[in-house]
Amino acid sequence: MSMMSSIARYVPKYAFPLSLLGTIIGGTVLLKDWMRGKKYEGKEKVIGKTVIVTGANTGIGKETAKELAKRGARVILAGRNNEKCELARDEIIKETANRNVEARHLDLASLQSIKEFAEEICRTERHVDILINNAGVMRCPKSLTTDGFEMQLGVNHLGHFYLTNLLLPKLKDSAPSRIITLSSLAHRRGEMNFSDLNSSSSYSPGGAYSQSKIANILFTVELAKRLEGTGVTALAVNPGIVDTELMRHLSIYKSTFSRIILAPLRWIFLKTPNEGAQTSLYAALSKDLDGVSGKYLSNCAIEEASKEARDEKAAERLWLISEKWTRLK
Repeated sequence: MSMMSSIARYVPKYAFPLSLLGTIIGGTVLLKDWMRGKKYEGKEKVIGKTVIVTGANTGIGKETAKELAKRGARVILAGRNNEKCELARDEIIKETANRNVEARHLDLASLQSIKEFAEEICRTERHVDILINNAGVMRCPKSLTTDGFEMQLGVNHLGHFYLTNLLLPKLKDSAPSRIITLSSLAHRRGEMNFSDLNSSSSYSPGGAYSQSKIANILFTVELAKRLEGTGVTALAVNPGIVDTELMRHLSIYKSTFSRIILAPLRWIFLKTPNEGAQTSLYAALSKDLDGVSGKYLSNCAIEEASKEARDEKAAERLWLISEKWTRLK
């Protein structure tokens, strides 16, 4: 009998399958850990600071607001659904023991609502130290905002453009202050269609979403240029691929069967809202970013955005169009 045959007699029957299973499980855990991304480790406190987070009733926005409340900030949750905002407020107060958390109505699909929100903030708040433009819609069926803008461009870009500009006097008075606008990895797959910016001639849910995410970065680039010397900085953030309500319009989420079958894959490949909030926290809190403006952040680090999202001429062009459409002047 050969030596290999002798050894084989003592190898357990299920050794190979168990070894393979162990390798798969270990590999899956490592993959999940890598997909999770970096966790922001800074210990900064923001006691006495006022922070506004749009879309803070759920997902990344709520987790961002919760962490800032833990660190002592006065947090204003800005959201369209009053009931959900109040529930989020109660949850954050309960978990953080910080009662200085408010819920206020803000519908980014309405310029009038944005104006009323900004006027109230300027009237009632002594200072605004951090503005986090977090809210958004993704790949929705074609629809228009109250003012006739394509919904994704209107909410994701124009709504935050208008809100930020109306709050700039307060942010300048509160300097050093920061403006953080959430973009997406999807910006790399799109382009700015200036010949049909409002998708009047044709509409693609994915294309319109990617365009709005490029617009978020172009807005940040131009805003940073216009804010030079004021002490107010502007940053764009990619939170990663996060399992939130934002994905509700994707076809795979409309089928109960698909949701059940894909649940394990979602666990592996998608971040939780808390994990998705880490780069927003880095942008809002890190001392390393003092004075840093006009940059795109991903995985708690500065990263280079796509060439189109760094086009300064396109950024200025978009700004002028946005000014005209929102009747800012």
